[in-house]
Amino acid sequence: MSETAAYEPSPNPRVREQVELYERSGGTQGNTQRDTGVPVIIITSLGAKTNKLRKNPVIRVEEGGTYAVVASRGGAPNNPQWYHNLIAHPDAVMIQDGAERFAVTIREAVGKERELWWQRAVSTFPIYGEYQQKTIRQIPILLATRRAASETSAQM
Repeated sequence: MSETAAYEPSPNPRVREQVELYERSGGTQGNTQRDTGVPVIIITSLGAKTNKLRKNPVIRVEEGGTYAVVASRGGAPNNPQWYHNLIAHPDAVMIQDGAERFAVTIREAVGKERELWWQRAVSTFPIYGEYQQKTIRQIPILLATRRAASETSAQM
């Protein structure tokens, strides 16, 4: 993550306010997806075109220290913009899970691995299944794995 990158809050007031509350409270507030009670994490990435820091709350899907980041966009026909940010800069991504912040590397899940993670995602947030029915695109699943401290300091 670039130390010189400027943070540009989301133009969406709901996203911007949730990120601010989550970060200000150390993850003790603003930590669920709207009124569902489903936990979220905050993903910080570099803009694919702007190289500005972007922050987005996403549903928390985690297994064995690996996080699945589901690019559902509510079943819209296109991927969310943050998907392109993560693909463009897979080694410039941070996750905040509660009070803990750490660097991750992103890669897209494919094949049987994707299906396994899709099932985990739908188990966590069943509405993902409805989102997939609303769109002809296969909703991408990106996997975030924690980077070692030595990798983090070398990248930042």
